[in-house]
Amino acid sequence: MAWEDFSMSATVVPFDPPVPLLRGPVAAGLADEPSSRSFVLAFRDAASWRAAFRATESKVVEQCEAGARAGCSISVSNMCKLPWWRIILGAKSMDFAEREQCEEREMFSCMAPAKAACSKFAREKCIPAFQEARIMARGSTTYKGMRFMAENKQEDEQWWSK
Repeated sequence: MAWEDFSMSATVVPFDPPVPLLRGPVAAGLADEPSSRSFVLAFRDAASWRAAFRATESKVVEQCEAGARAGCSISVSNMCKLPWWRIILGAKSMDFAEREQCEEREMFSCMAPAKAACSKFAREKCIPAFQEARIMARGSTTYKGMRFMAENKQEDEQWWSK
């Protein structure tokens, strides 16, 4: 019978450390109908709210652009290939350098509007969720995300312009 390694290093599975919570429980205020629940989840501060918003928005944009890139690749490949009727008429095969230039040009023209659309899409999906999120401020007072940002208008204008 072969010797099996039952040492701690061979049998223990290491896990990544837990990710800290983005929001924590805060006592519900009078406007929150405390009879239905005694706590609400709120971001620690405006900076953690912004960081979560940016991270979520960038992830949505990244996934949207990946999908757009796949769609553009298919349409560009179809657009730049040699037409079927040229093959029937006995034309030579297409020059690969010419096709590569065509694909680069068409991919750029396809991805430019897709990137703008993905950015708009991410904002449209993230803003409704994050404007209702609560931010803890001034002791245990909580504000809804966009309301808090509106009260801190100067900081808000700098952030939204980024």
